[in-house]
Amino acid sequence: MLTPYLLGLLLLIVIPAALGLPLAFTAYNALEPPTFIGLDNFVELIHDDIFHKAIFNSLFFIVLAVPLRLLGAFALALLFLRPFRGNGVYRAAAYLPAVVPDIAWALAWLWLLNPVYGPINQLLALIGLPGPAWMADEYGARFAIVMMMSWQIGEGFVACLAGLGDIPRETLEQSAVDGASAWQTLARVTLPLVSPILLILLLRDTILSLQTSFVPAFILGDGGGPNYATTFLPMYSYITAFEYLRFGYAIAVTWAMYALTALLVYAQYRVALRWRLGFGHAE
Repeated sequence: MLTPYLLGLLLLIVIPAALGLPLAFTAYNALEPPTFIGLDNFVELIHDDIFHKAIFNSLFFIVLAVPLRLLGAFALALLFLRPFRGNGVYRAAAYLPAVVPDIAWALAWLWLLNPVYGPINQLLALIGLPGPAWMADEYGARFAIVMMMSWQIGEGFVACLAGLGDIPRETLEQSAVDGASAWQTLARVTLPLVSPILLILLLRDTILSLQTSFVPAFILGDGGGPNYATTFLPMYSYITAFEYLRFGYAIAVTWAMYALTALLVYAQYRVALRWRLGFGHAE
């Protein structure tokens, strides 16, 4: 059952990335043959202030958006786990943002975040808070991207719902019989049992977050935002390649992004593994 996905992964991602790697060691503008320059592109990355800012923006987005999406998906799965009247409608509504294209969300958020007539600033005005000029402020632009992407929790919601549904009711009932409160049951029974699913969602969301920031940054941030506040790594690679025709340098940026992704995923895996072992030790 995994074969079609693995085949697509191989043909569309692994092979193109591997074939592009040699170009990272060249000066290539797509108009002339590539010229080998060794490690010059990677050395330039070390001194590239915009590249450093793109790393900061990407990490800022991951640190905020990934936990928010994971928490939102898990909370909604807990809320809609037990059947009740209209439960199917609410579940469908929770999944709906996952099937709406990013471009549609971005255009909708352009209206929501409008500093003059946008609904968000108008609601803030009703409670006496000044509405920020979202996309004109450096941190406001970053938070705007995080808010937009935090809504897309549909796939995580379905995975959490399936994981919670697989927990035997007898286990939860036994916890209640033993005198555990609802919070104790959640912390000491439910979370350890669904932690493998949460770990997979965490790793998957981290990997995708370094890529899915492209469309909202391109639409909301106009390709860079104030003081490069919405210049994320994939956006910087795209601009470098297709606006400045520095394809070799753009591929170096992309492979630096791959390396950063691998480090983040490995660190999260180690932390999550120690967290799970901590439950086993406590028991």
